[in-house]
Parts: sequence; structure tokens; C-alpha cells
Amino acid sequence: MAAPAVIDSQPKSLSLGDYPTDKPHHLDRDAIDAEAKTLEARMARQQELLYGAATHSVLIVLQGTDTAGKDGTIKHVMSAINPIGCHAWSFKVPTAEELAHDFLWRIHQRTPTRGMMAIFNRSQYEDVLVARVHKLVPRGIWKERYGAINNFEQMLAQNGVILLKFFLHVSKEEQKQRLLAREQDTSKAWKLTVDDWRERERWDDYMAAYEDALARCGTAWAPWYIVPADTKWYRNYLVARAIVEKLEPYERAWERTLADLGKQRLRELQEAHIPERDNNDNS
Repeated sequence: MAAPAVIDSQPKSLSLGDYPTDKPHHLDRDAIDAEAKTLEARMARQQELLYGAATHSVLIVLQGTDTAGKDGTIKHVMSAINPIGCHAWSFKVPTAEELAHDFLWRIHQRTPTRGMMAIFNRSQYEDVLVARVHKLVPRGIWKERYGAINNFEQMLAQNGVILLKFFLHVSKEEQKQRLLAREQDTSKAWKLTVDDWRERERWDDYMAAYEDALARCGTAWAPWYIVPADTKWYRNYLVARAIVEKLEPYERAWERTLADLGKQRLRELQEAHIPERDNNDNS
């Protein structure tokens, strides 16, 4: 089965036209669905280990154009995750207070503590995407932000944050069909705004901005995954698979940490004098 393309070495250039937006032909949907369920169970176990060991945290970044499926990915892929160990944050237009700080200030506040997962629906990359396309800041400023983002993400990685960044790659035609579908479905029309269509007029500008962000900020410590997003169930499967594969190398260390912690807890119980427990042991 195909896998998302991984950008982790800062290529000099990147063309999104070289990457598919849809699933391969002749995929076995039943087989994918069965594997997706296995992945969900594995991810739930990984989160339990992550939460208990509390030696690392996980940050999942979702980027993509309108209708690419950021909300849907969170809803479906993370359905097996215990909410107590995970937060989802959506970054919209910066507030006055946020604009009074550096552009990473609001992002850093939402990064996960050890043992926790965090999902970013949009992220620090809005400041090299929207800010660039709409000319909200001069070219010289947004160009410097690639380096700041790389340094920020490297600092997070050095402090135990496991980063996965997903670009949900949807085609222009599929986006059009999804926007039209929202117009026709009264239960989903609330998601649609005039700006969704107006932003579409800047499609080429956004693609150029995404290509630069993917190329300049695809690093070994914070790789980009380019996920075909025209078919929703295939998109969800690829994201789940990437998360599980990324966390797999940490499982044994987390299990050892929890085993050591369990032994410590038992020693503490044996050394403690708790009347009710002592009476139960003697019975």
C-alpha cells in the first residue's frame, strides 16, 4: 500500500504537482478499513504509554487549504485517543494581544507538556502562508520566518517533543466540489463563507507558498508528510499509519519506564504502613 511522501531534508525546490492528491487505483477498501482499526488500537496503546511514561510529548500539525479535511482528520483519526491526554488547538486570525508579541508566542503556549498529545489545526505556518499571500508583512519578514520556525521546532524536538506535520494535499477540482456540496447541504452550510471562494482565487499563490514551506521546513526533527486528501478514508488511514510508525520506536523505552515506575510504586506500598491494607494482607 502506498505511503505519504516524507520531506525531511530541505530540498532546494519542491513542486506539489509531482505529488498525488488521490488514492492509488485498485485499492482494497475492506483491507484498508481493517488495517485502520488495527492502527487505531495501536495508537490508543501508544498514547497510554506516552501518558504514563511522561518522557516525551507529541505534536501533530495539520495544514491544508480550505476543505482539505483538517477537522475531519482530527475527528476520525484521533477517535481512539483518550481526550484526557490530548488537546486540539485551532489557530485563527491573531488577536491584538498575539500581534503584540512575536509570531511564535501564541504557538509556543499551546505546545504539549510531557505525556500529552497536541493537535494543531493550522499552526505557525500561517505566518508564511496567509501572511505571505495577503502581503500582511513585507517579503523580508516572512522569508526570515522559515529559519525561526526551524529553530523553534528543533528546540521542541531537543526537549522531547515528537513532531509530525501533515500537509493534506487536495486537488483544486476536489476543493470546488466540496465547497459546492456545502452549499447544497443545509447541515454543513454554516462551514461555508464568502472568503472560502475568494481565497480560492489565490490558489496558485497558496500552492507556491506551501511549496516553499514544505521545502524549507522539512527537517529530520520535524518532517512534513504530504498526504493525498481527495479520498477521505484513504487520507485518514495514511495519517494514522504515519503516527503509529513514528511512535513505534519509542514504545519499548516507555514500557521500561512504566515497569520501573510500577516497581517503585510497589516498594512504596510495602514500606508504607496503611492499617486497612496491612489488615487485608494478614487475612
